[in-house]
Amino acid sequence: MDFDPLARHYDWMEAVTAGSLLQRARAAWLPALSGCRRVLSAGEGHGRFAQAFLERHPHAELTCVDASGRMLERARRRTRHLPAPPRWVHAAVPAWRPEPAVYDVIVTCFFLDCFPPAHLASVVEALAASATDRSAWLVVDFALPARGLARWRARAIHSGMYAFFRAAVDLPAAVLTPPDALLRAHGFRLDGRREYSWGLVRADLWRR
Repeated sequence: MDFDPLARHYDWMEAVTAGSLLQRARAAWLPALSGCRRVLSAGEGHGRFAQAFLERHPHAELTCVDASGRMLERARRRTRHLPAPPRWVHAAVPAWRPEPAVYDVIVTCFFLDCFPPAHLASVVEALAASATDRSAWLVVDFALPARGLARWRARAIHSGMYAFFRAAVDLPAAVLTPPDALLRAHGFRLDGRREYSWGLVRADLWRR
């Protein structure tokens, strides 16, 4: 999986295909993260979450991890005006494993949907190990509604999305694998859910 070829196009691609939708989902639970000290954002990408988070919580220590060096460079430029920019880690999870039990919050924005089941389990395990016994986990991602027209619409959108990213960046996943059962297995419970665009996008707040 290599997002480097898309890095310089990602901002306009998101704006054209989704407008402000994805950013509204990324920022949905920022008020609930008040008081957190150490935060890990895995698969940070082009820095939209990092900017919004640190503008609201400037005293938190944010670590951003991404396997794409060009995406991280764009994220650095986006956040360089901040008094305390993030710590950047150019690495792929789960090959890179964070320190155990140190983060108050784990953040995965449009990241977990990139992995097939076995790989997803390894990623969640590695990130869960870095969380404390009272941590929160913010999962912002695409979703598949339970039934009806919304489900058929989401399936059509997922099909086109996965076909594009598999061709463009060699995305390992071919379909969406919900992470909910894996999060519960690592001691997290769903504390809040916000849905957008007929349930196509979810912003979930999980807590231990």
